[in-house]
Amino acid sequence: MKIVHVVDSMEVGGAETLVAQMCRLQREQGHDPEVYAIAKLGALGERMRAEGFRVEAELGRKLIDSSLAFLRLFRAFRPDVVHLHNPTPTIYAAPAARLAGTASIISTRHSLVAPPRNHVMERKYALAARFCDWIVGICDATVNNVKEVGSAPANKIVRIYNGAVPVQREHVDHWPAKRGFTLLFVGRLEPVKNLPLLLAAVRDAVKQNPDIQLWILGDGTQRASLEDLSRQFGVESNVTFWGQQLEVGRFFSAADAFVMSSVSEGLPMSLLQAFSIGLPAIVTDVGGMAEVVRFAGGGEVVPVTDNAAMTAAVLDLAANPQRRKQFSVNAAAAYQEHFTLAAMVDAYLELYRNTPRARRAAGR
Repeated sequence: MKIVHVVDSMEVGGAETLVAQMCRLQREQGHDPEVYAIAKLGALGERMRAEGFRVEAELGRKLIDSSLAFLRLFRAFRPDVVHLHNPTPTIYAAPAARLAGTASIISTRHSLVAPPRNHVMERKYALAARFCDWIVGICDATVNNVKEVGSAPANKIVRIYNGAVPVQREHVDHWPAKRGFTLLFVGRLEPVKNLPLLLAAVRDAVKQNPDIQLWILGDGTQRASLEDLSRQFGVESNVTFWGQQLEVGRFFSAADAFVMSSVSEGLPMSLLQAFSIGLPAIVTDVGGMAEVVRFAGGGEVVPVTDNAAMTAAVLDLAANPQRRKQFSVNAAAAYQEHFTLAAMVDAYLELYRNTPRARRAAGR
């Protein structure tokens, strides 16, 4: 099966990491996946090219130019499936995929439509969704959100939980130097992640437990301001900004808990990576991450923007190894049963085959 994944870019991010992992498994299964990025090739795109994948990038900033580029590529490659990841790729590429005669067109929404909503974007998405066979939400929260916004017909919307390649536990000799109870955040350093709340919680927690540490993996527009804030809070010795990391196993292996303080979130890949290695989580009560942590019994869920609750959760886990152990067992079990990459890819494969054109092509 020829499969094209269309993304905004292949910079390091949750959806982009997911696409790279999907392509690797799909190729192992005998399929022929390619990736087309509207914007930058990025570090993940470069790695995929080195692995022998075709990755096209910078396909046009304007809608008309990009749509024509997609149409040319689709007509040349003649994919069986065009899998669109998030609204802009859907808007830019779904009509071109239909014009090219693609049998299966799937759009996955990887995040919630959070206030203030971009109504223009959602109207454009609603038009593009007419060319799609299925709209996928990556958790119940995303499915309900898309239905509420009304950007796609309800009968086209289905849920497929994200999956992830398991993190391989690394030997202690490869761990970063640590002391005390260590929290791990992995993600973009952007306003939606609400990292000032997390830094404030660390500031308050270290007053009772001076050895608490926070490792921040990722980069973004807020990095400099967050580094300044950690100094203002007097926790610069407790907080380490590691920047963007392609290899994260040593950090997950060494950490004691995963933490995320977002004000809006779908189902982050980093949370599933944490679960794969049995790392308990502390997350804010938003989107799919809160849904999955509760469902799995894999950690603490705290109210959004509640610094005292976040601080209390950090101190509670730091002081209760038995509680951490139970969360760890629950998280690892939930990952194995519900959130493996293979389970997700198999579910998408079934969806790829279950469209009117795909069924006709298969003689069903």
